[in-house]
Amino acid sequence: MIDFDVLEGEVKKGKIDNSYIFCGLDEELIKEGISLVVNSTVDKSLLDLNYIRLDGLTTTFDDIMNACETMPFMGDRKVVVVYRASFLKDKTDSAGTKTYNEILKYLKDLPPYTVLIMYYLFNDKRDTPKKSNKVRALDKVSKVVHFDKLKKDRYYKKVEDVFKEKGKEIGKIELRYFAEKVQNNFDIIRREADKLISYTGNRGVTKSDIDKLIANSSEDDIFDLVDFISQKKAEKALDLLYELLSKSDQHMLIISNIENNFKRLYEIKISLQNGARVNDISNKFKLPTFVCEKLINQCSKFSVKQLQRLMEICLETENKIKTTGVDKNMEMELMIFNIFMVK
Repeated sequence: MIDFDVLEGEVKKGKIDNSYIFCGLDEELIKEGISLVVNSTVDKSLLDLNYIRLDGLTTTFDDIMNACETMPFMGDRKVVVVYRASFLKDKTDSAGTKTYNEILKYLKDLPPYTVLIMYYLFNDKRDTPKKSNKVRALDKVSKVVHFDKLKKDRYYKKVEDVFKEKGKEIGKIELRYFAEKVQNNFDIIRREADKLISYTGNRGVTKSDIDKLIANSSEDDIFDLVDFISQKKAEKALDLLYELLSKSDQHMLIISNIENNFKRLYEIKISLQNGARVNDISNKFKLPTFVCEKLINQCSKFSVKQLQRLMEICLETENKIKTTGVDKNMEMELMIFNIFMVK
């Protein structure tokens, strides 16, 4: 199992394996890794013939095998990419399990002229390849590449490139401040950069601009916690709560942030019931469209009555911690359990 930096070093030395499993949260980085392999393997003039892409959500094992078995045209090697290969995830339906088992067996007999790349995206930032039984098994017959966070200098350089591509100058101090504050995912980084560029217009970017438009990482964690609650993932919600409590002894702030998230969902839910659309909500709450889409998806998991009760539970917990000598951590756990009990 290797990371992106190691992959890049190997490809530059001309060492390209027969097959790869790419995984991580950042699809932009994964696509960069694919381009790296493709550009070093297939002649640009023959890309249409020797570079095949298959949708991992709908493709079958026969589709993958047929693409791999076909000889390259006027070249030594070809690349087959199966993107968003859902059958690589541990939890799949019977069809996905069947495809995975066939792929696992086939990788041992892959033609030498084919480079097969399959990738899938993690569900959340706490996933790792080592937690996946399927990926550990694949690591014995293929090269697994984990697209994790880049090293600092490279990360800053790549973030700077995002602004340069868009023709926007940003100072080094502001660039680093932005890079540290934004979530380490280049799909999100590009969207947040677009938001900053639109907001600042022809003038330079300041720290104040970044503070106004970019959420703190703690807010991202609270968003994730509420998302786990909306998906009824109690164990993950508790794990994240413990992680938040271990970072700081700020119980009241955490409760307040959770309550504010439920309040925002409640307000969005009411707006939707009154006929509001994504753009209306985006303008009202001054949030990017992709964030609003996520919040609307969360809203769909709750009724108005449930959201009212969830806000009440947060208030009750806050008052209890303020006015009594209860164990704060235990009371926070109880709050999460009570939240999951709301019908």
